Amino acid sequence: MFRLTRHQILSSVKPTSIRVRLYSSKASLNSNQGDPQLDFRSFVEVLRKDGDLADIYQEVDPNLEVGAVVRRVSETNAKAPLFHNVKGTRNGLWKMFGNAASLRNDSKFRYGRIARSLGLPPDSNWKDILEQMRLATTREPLPPNILSTGQCKQNKIFGDDIDLTNLPVPLLHQGDGGKYLQTWGVHILETPDKSWTNWSVFRGMVHDKRRLSCLVIPGQHNSMIRDQWLKLGKDEVPWALSLGAPPAATIAASIPIPPGVSERDYVSSLAGKPLDMVKCELSDLLVPANSEIILEGTFSLKDKALEGPFEDYIGMHFEGEAGNQPLFTVDAITYRDGAILPVSVPGRLTDESHTTASMASVQLLEALQQHDLPIKDAVAPLETLATWCILQVDSKKLAEMKTNPDELCTTIGNIAFNSKATMLINRILLIGDDVDIHDWADVIWAYTSRCRPGIDEYVFDEVIGLPLTPYRKYVMEYDGGRIFRSVDFRSSYPPELQEKIEGRWTEMGFDAV
Repeated sequence: MFRLTRHQILSSVKPTSIRVRLYSSKASLNSNQGDPQLDFRSFVEVLRKDGDLADIYQEVDPNLEVGAVVRRVSETNAKAPLFHNVKGTRNGLWKMFGNAASLRNDSKFRYGRIARSLGLPPDSNWKDILEQMRLATTREPLPPNILSTGQCKQNKIFGDDIDLTNLPVPLLHQGDGGKYLQTWGVHILETPDKSWTNWSVFRGMVHDKRRLSCLVIPGQHNSMIRDQWLKLGKDEVPWALSLGAPPAATIAASIPIPPGVSERDYVSSLAGKPLDMVKCELSDLLVPANSEIILEGTFSLKDKALEGPFEDYIGMHFEGEAGNQPLFTVDAITYRDGAILPVSVPGRLTDESHTTASMASVQLLEALQQHDLPIKDAVAPLETLATWCILQVDSKKLAEMKTNPDELCTTIGNIAFNSKATMLINRILLIGDDVDIHDWADVIWAYTSRCRPGIDEYVFDEVIGLPLTPYRKYVMEYDGGRIFRSVDFRSSYPPELQEKIEGRWTEMGFDAV
């Protein structure tokens, strides 16, 4: 067994059936309505039919209360909440929905929400889901249906009539530096020559009436597109944000597909049907026609403002952690009747941040197999917050290669840790094919019994890493006290709010904890 660490294991795969819905390249060009993977409203309805939706009609406060409920849902694997009565709602803006890609409590349907987001049966297992993601890369993309209008244009607000500070934007954790409008939506940007349209998920905090400060990390695709516009001497970039996007689109926008590949094309391959798209009001950008809410405007290449701190998915919060980030100006808002704003409230296990990050193993597996390396499966376990990746070695092929541990581990590490696909991953375990890498207990058994400390470990320095990883920025040792706190229901919300939510938990439609 070996351990590769940004800083690896050698190890019977128990055979499991894989169910993947295969689609014809001649898929129907019908509307996306009714397809839960391609229409957010249909997705919510199918969760209701699955018995996996809590319709909450009691008034809830966007100031911490919504966030606290969503966070407790993540930690208890409860039903997805739909808040029908958000304090401060005006002109149809907005209901709120949480936990779109969190887990279910029933082990048979554990990954049901993610499966529904991809058009798979609700009892699909994690291996089924990863295989669906992989197969999408082998299918021809389907061109979108370009519509003259769409449900996202049922209501419109322009210019000075927009006031983000007057909308019920949620404060999601008590340590957040502001109210976050964008946590589970799809940013849409395009290169100057229109050869690459990038969809991505990155957080956005309300700065003032018409601007958001959004986290743009160097090396991410959004920053690559920004750099192309900068080379042309531009000060701003056309931008759109789809909130309540097709679920498959949000999943695709959350994972590291290769640079230059448009997520819109990948989504059509993933879902097996073309997307219904419509042109923005103020630019040529195309957006999903059935989005709940669309923000249109520009991404500034020169103006920045403080963003954060934000209690994030690693589950550790450091006070005062903020930085200057680009400003995004909102010039138009269009939205559906009865619009629903999806929110993600990251923290300790398990929420959308973890489930989508875990899908990076698909891209890493593909990269290693393209180099003809003896790796036949990969998984980033949720138990590690998807910061580890377990690679299963093909023992027969490994023997035929007549390589040695140093050569094999160095080759794999150099490929893996210099790939954007593994930006979130800081540890890789190589494990032989006598262990089921999809069984966490098997993995830990092999790791603890076979990996020799220091001998079977390989450290890789000067490689790409995620700035959000706490130990990259902070000294973990402390004298007399720690400089961070846990991000969870107990630590991120006032005691009186915790008591209120626990007191009416079943009244809101959740099962008793």
